[in-house]
Amino acid sequence: MAGTWVTQNKDLPGVYTNVVSEPKPLGTLSDRGTVTLPLTLSWGPAKQIITIDAGDDIAKALGYDITDTSLLLVKEALKRAKTLLVYRLNEGTKATVTSGNLVTTAKYGGVRGNDISIVIQADIDTPSNFNVRTLVEGREVETQKVTNIDGLVANEWVSFKASATDKTLAATAGAPLAGGANGTVTNADHSDYMAAIETQDFNTVGVPYDDATLKPLYTTYVNRLRNDEGKNVQVVLPNYSAADNEGVINVTNGVILSDGTVIDKVKAVAWVAAATAAANVNESLTYADYDDAVDVDIRFTNREAIAGVQSGQFFFIYKGGKAKVQQDINTFRSFTPKKNKDFRKNRLLRTLDGINTDLQRVYEDSYIGKVDNNADGRNLFKKEAISIFELNQSINAIEDFNSQTDVTVVAGTDKDAIYAEYFVKPVDSIEKIYQKVRVR
Repeated sequence: MAGTWVTQNKDLPGVYTNVVSEPKPLGTLSDRGTVTLPLTLSWGPAKQIITIDAGDDIAKALGYDITDTSLLLVKEALKRAKTLLVYRLNEGTKATVTSGNLVTTAKYGGVRGNDISIVIQADIDTPSNFNVRTLVEGREVETQKVTNIDGLVANEWVSFKASATDKTLAATAGAPLAGGANGTVTNADHSDYMAAIETQDFNTVGVPYDDATLKPLYTTYVNRLRNDEGKNVQVVLPNYSAADNEGVINVTNGVILSDGTVIDKVKAVAWVAAATAAANVNESLTYADYDDAVDVDIRFTNREAIAGVQSGQFFFIYKGGKAKVQQDINTFRSFTPKKNKDFRKNRLLRTLDGINTDLQRVYEDSYIGKVDNNADGRNLFKKEAISIFELNQSINAIEDFNSQTDVTVVAGTDKDAIYAEYFVKPVDSIEKIYQKVRVR
């Protein structure tokens, strides 16, 4: 006989073999680079998340080329983000047109629908057929050859239907759609957005709206995600000095791009949120260049800059023909012995959040309910933590880690519980240089 075994209790002679892998750490460092933005858009599916990866054809999802001014915030975010989760807040009104017996309606609400037109021409080779062309800003995006309205099928831009029982088509040199509107956005739409993204994985949420009622709403939301849901995320808001929270970044000025485009503090939220999301756990944005920016829109005096940093502002300075981040900080400033000023530095926070996220992911996926709560199981647990800390130390996210003394894992009060305690020393970037030059 042959087979596997759990205990040495077999009755029949045979070879009983268990083939197992040598225990290895399961943890790796989590990827960063996902930012989410709630936007008012002129095209695209409403009230749902649209996932855009760097390099994707934006026009297919949002109806415009990435260079169009209506997608400025999307373009700015994709300068840094690996993945952008866009949520269209507004449904809008669909543009439509009736040409003869044919009613054509835009696929989505919004003013982009007003750029669509329908051209119907008799087919040269088969006069009983019609070529129905869909044009966007005069550019043909689709042609269908049909005998009547029933033969038409919806495309990526419009849907068709007959206005009456008569299904015949009539030629037209161009029937432009009209009546498309973006509509208005309420706080309820933002609440819907927050509910939608809560189940997604992301690093930062950018809120490009200078609305006094929205800012505390998003701050409370991110607090709940961080403290109650175990999601180590940050929110980027414009002009919100009232915040005093490591989860909130307050942008207080903007930049000017090389083509003269002004990205004010509200629009700059998109870049800051994306840059924060994309920054590695061992990377600071202090003195980082804003991509393609040649100046700041509002220059601060030295005194204003000092006050800004002290009050937790994230802003840009002009240096050598470029716009740079003054200091990569969040709004936390109520320092205590248990939570000192280290927590206002976003690099250090990314390190601590990353460790928290990695430990949680590995233990939830591979340990809870799967590993025995005995000495061997707790030893495996401890080795997993050590592996994650050593990975962080290898990329200079932390330093001086001692695997013998900095990780403690013991049995908890209940049989199904353990207690773990860790000591870590995050590494910051060099930001202040004090020098003395002696002249002989």
